[in-house]
Amino acid sequence: MIRPTTPDDKEALLALVSATGLFQTNQLEEVGEMLADYFGDNGDSDHFWITDDDDGPVGVAYCETEPMTDQTWNLQLIAIRPDRQRQGRGATLVHDVEKTLMARGGRMLLVETSGLVSFKRVRAFYRTCGYDKEARIRDFYAAGDDKIVYRKVLTALGK
Repeated sequence: MIRPTTPDDKEALLALVSATGLFQTNQLEEVGEMLADYFGDNGDSDHFWITDDDDGPVGVAYCETEPMTDQTWNLQLIAIRPDRQRQGRGATLVHDVEKTLMARGGRMLLVETSGLVSFKRVRAFYRTCGYDKEARIRDFYAAGDDKIVYRKVLTALGK
């Protein structure tokens, strides 16, 4: 069941994100800060967290608007617990994010990820979900670690 993330989810979600092995320690700390900020801001509508719950969190997604744009959003984080990957849960979570954004008038969703070989499966996942590679920024995260940006126009989903 996909549902809004609650403050009670915080520790389980941090463990889930850590278990993926895709995030460094400083990034995990930032995820914790993002969750704390989200629950402290009284429901600001320019961002949201959703959780895939199956007797506890098994997936999570975080999305926020791109400042100074007309309804462009960024999927800043998506993670599925490793033992629940390759079951369609990630695609379902992305689809729910897209439906939520379209209901809010979202026009476009951007996703960024690493160009490292270890992220090859992540990049394939976004392509499978219908995202087109839009850009590569060389050495963005670190020397030799490019940023790859994927894009999907949301208004085209219903056509």
